[in-house]
Amino acid sequence: MSTLMIQGTTSDAGKSTVVAGLCRLLARRGVSVAPFKPQNMALNSAVTPEGGEIGRSTALQALASGLAPHTDMNPVLLKPETDRGAQVILDGRVHGHMDALDYHAFKRQARETVLSAWERLTSCHDLVIAEGAGSPAEINLRQNDIANMGFAEAVDCPVWLVADIDRGGVFAQLVGTLELLSDSERARTRGFVINRFRGDLALLEPGLDWLTGHTGKPVFGVLPHLNGLLLDAEDGLGLTESAAEAPGLRVVVPALPRISNHTDLDALRLHPRVELTLVGPGRAIPPADVILLPGSKSTASDLAWLRREGWEAQIRHHLRYGGRVLGICGGFQMLGEAIEDSQGVEGEAGTTPGLGLLPMRTRMVAGKQLRTVRGTLADDDVMVSGYEIHNGVSEGPALDRPLLDLEGRPDGAVSADGQVLGTYVHGLFDEAPAAAALLAMLGLTGEGAAVDLAAHRERQLDRLADALEQHLDMAAILGLLDA
Repeated sequence: MSTLMIQGTTSDAGKSTVVAGLCRLLARRGVSVAPFKPQNMALNSAVTPEGGEIGRSTALQALASGLAPHTDMNPVLLKPETDRGAQVILDGRVHGHMDALDYHAFKRQARETVLSAWERLTSCHDLVIAEGAGSPAEINLRQNDIANMGFAEAVDCPVWLVADIDRGGVFAQLVGTLELLSDSERARTRGFVINRFRGDLALLEPGLDWLTGHTGKPVFGVLPHLNGLLLDAEDGLGLTESAAEAPGLRVVVPALPRISNHTDLDALRLHPRVELTLVGPGRAIPPADVILLPGSKSTASDLAWLRREGWEAQIRHHLRYGGRVLGICGGFQMLGEAIEDSQGVEGEAGTTPGLGLLPMRTRMVAGKQLRTVRGTLADDDVMVSGYEIHNGVSEGPALDRPLLDLEGRPDGAVSADGQVLGTYVHGLFDEAPAAAALLAMLGLTGEGAAVDLAAHRERQLDRLADALEQHLDMAAILGLLDA
């Protein structure tokens, strides 16, 4: 019936990774453990079996725990739509749209949702490992906080503070964070974990001794930098390229400002014959075999960005010379003739001309579609699976040539010449047979097995847990079960 909270000195300090590793480590020892993220802000999300929506990293932590993801594990999810506003999801369902100031005031109400979800989790698990968001030292957000120390104080749980030494200034991160906490918050911070260390630990040990002497708090472990570790990202999109062992297909992806569920790209990053390039603003668009338009939380505004960046003309040039285009979810909607949003579901109300590559129109309607799906390719018996998270409803003759048959329900479209493909389903490349068939449709020929992303994910979680078991103070962790 215990709770441990992992907080970080900064965003991307490694909180999500440490929680996932702890969940896998303890689950392997037979402990009933569950992850919990009181409040998350992310555009990478997952659909739970009961049809709710939670952050993707929390769903990964549930997998690490041997559990199905549940909305209680992430009761508040914020999906940014603009620099000042977000869609607010409570208990897996859309609650509404709020700007930053309105949400700040709303946190008192959200707090009740958070505490109710936490109580349900603690009633059926030996240990709950909670994850903070950002940093507890963001003093401008302290009032009514539910993401970090506000939650820890409410449930009276210990906190471990994680810092990323790879960023530099790790001792300043830790000491500075402690300095900005209240006395009670500082007292419940039981110690530190230093993440992503490279080099000889002997050179770091004098600093660790100083840190413990200065703060009176132990260092529970120094975790090594795990090269090549690839797990479902919480939100951040690194503009990195994957180098294929034997390049057979060049896939280029625009890094949309509101890109969502870019975990669709993970299996492509790992494929031995796919060269994946993410193109950010102001960068030249390189030659490609496939241009992949990913999901978007703000489809119309991201389409406007594509046009400003020169993608529309490049896509038409690409198609004239035999290239292929694949759109996923919001990217699929962009391929049509228009996106109609009369209710302002995803931003300013109005109609936006699409790229006109498929004869269809999309209407944005209130009431998000959330579901896991299974089926086959429409013209094949290859099994596919994935999930849907979208507001739009698409209509038009393009849908008479679907890409998928989802147990009797058609999805997506394929142009008459086979060059333009689209689907609402995320995660289609995650299973090797489906990935192989889809990549063949996109032009990949010859040998080169697709990656089984689920098996890869399991190996990565075990690798992470092994590292934590070797480098963390296991007595301190197991002692939580007796607290």
